[in-house]
Amino acid sequence: MNYKSVFGVIGELLIMLGVLMLLPLGVAIYYREHESVTIFGVTAIFTCLVGALLSVALRHGIEFRRRESFAIVALGWLIVTIFGALPYILFNLQPVDAIFESMAGFTTTGSTILTDIESHTRSLLFWRSLTQWLGGMGIIVLVLAIAPGLGIAGRQLFTAETPGPVSDKLTPHLKETAKILWIAYVSLSIVEMVALKLAGLPLYDAVTTTFSTMATGGFSPRADSIMAYQSPIVEVIVLVFMFIAGANFALHYKTLLMDRTSLFRDREFQVYTLLLACASLLISLHLTSTGLSLTDSMRLGSFQTVSIMTTTGFATADFNQWGDLSRTILFMLMFVGGCAGSTGGGMKVVRVSLAFKHGSRELFRAIHPHVVKPVRFGGKVISGEILYSVFAFITLYIFVFVISTIILSSLGIDFISSLSASATTLGNVGPGFGIVGPMSNYGSLPIIGKIVLILNMWIGRLEVITVLVLFTPEFWKR
Repeated sequence: MNYKSVFGVIGELLIMLGVLMLLPLGVAIYYREHESVTIFGVTAIFTCLVGALLSVALRHGIEFRRRESFAIVALGWLIVTIFGALPYILFNLQPVDAIFESMAGFTTTGSTILTDIESHTRSLLFWRSLTQWLGGMGIIVLVLAIAPGLGIAGRQLFTAETPGPVSDKLTPHLKETAKILWIAYVSLSIVEMVALKLAGLPLYDAVTTTFSTMATGGFSPRADSIMAYQSPIVEVIVLVFMFIAGANFALHYKTLLMDRTSLFRDREFQVYTLLLACASLLISLHLTSTGLSLTDSMRLGSFQTVSIMTTTGFATADFNQWGDLSRTILFMLMFVGGCAGSTGGGMKVVRVSLAFKHGSRELFRAIHPHVVKPVRFGGKVISGEILYSVFAFITLYIFVFVISTIILSSLGIDFISSLSASATTLGNVGPGFGIVGPMSNYGSLPIIGKIVLILNMWIGRLEVITVLVLFTPEFWKR
């Protein structure tokens, strides 16, 4: 293990994080939050100093293999999360709660332990939403876009962080690809900010809501989430951009600047859209049967369906109170998630689709054992290696989900809450059912339970294997 290179790159991450802490510092100065000015000033300087000390290791050059790449991505996210928790700690949150909130931000999970959100300073809530926006496209991808000299090493980092079984490369140069992805991300964010401002939201709310929407994160400066605005126009704008954020950003770029049909011809996007449409319709019809008007049912049902499947986690209703059919559909969507290359979490639509196709092929082969029938997706034959990696991912994903559910249940948490808390944190969704519903929070969970869910968020955001490989003895052998 080349520890100098590993901690050198992590040092670069911390320098970037310290500089970005100047943004909430600016918010604190604007709103005259004197305590916040001190807190963010101190944490920014401290984070930059630690980062500078670590980055000295980069002077020895950057040479590493897949092992170092996994270590940089997994440990980098963990260390950034810990330093990102410093402002919360200085605002008198307990260390575990602070790390929970920070991890929920950077992993775009949106689960929160804050009980009275609107009582906190605007600068802290701005930082809370900003961490989601940074984590949405990926902090490693951001470093690749702005840091010089990573070269071939950057390709390993990109592969280790980018979600999905296949990484999209828009150009032969990873640095340029990273820049393009961030340009698309920033551009769409600006468009949403303007739309929300024109819809009547204050600029502060428009910015923080956009951060959480484009990252499919779900943190809101309002205790009642999107429901607090009581605006169908705002709901439609947020719904549209959640849908966009749940699709592949590489395809957004191709559609806008290269081939206008790229997105719509993509099979994963087609399946993603179909699943959302069918689930929205089923939930809306179910809500209608409970006495809601068709208009309200469609509005609430479609918003919550898109919010949950894209793993954003915004709420316009307390879906914890809905009937079993609607809650069951939402629970299943927590596992599916968005498209590969999106900011959404979950298993990803492409993996779920390939699993079903492979299962269908095995049923066919049971009847016709001598017929060769390859698995195809989007007109392409899927190799056995990709299918193997998909099933390995799903197996490990379910394993982590089951283990975390068992641990939570053993702590005295009811079964429904344990199930949904494990599913939403591993899928980076946010709100669940039971005591962790959309109108509740995770603050009442025991410390061990919070630690388990912190690990879930970390594992889920980095596609399971990137983190779990650190716990294998072989990883640390020379």
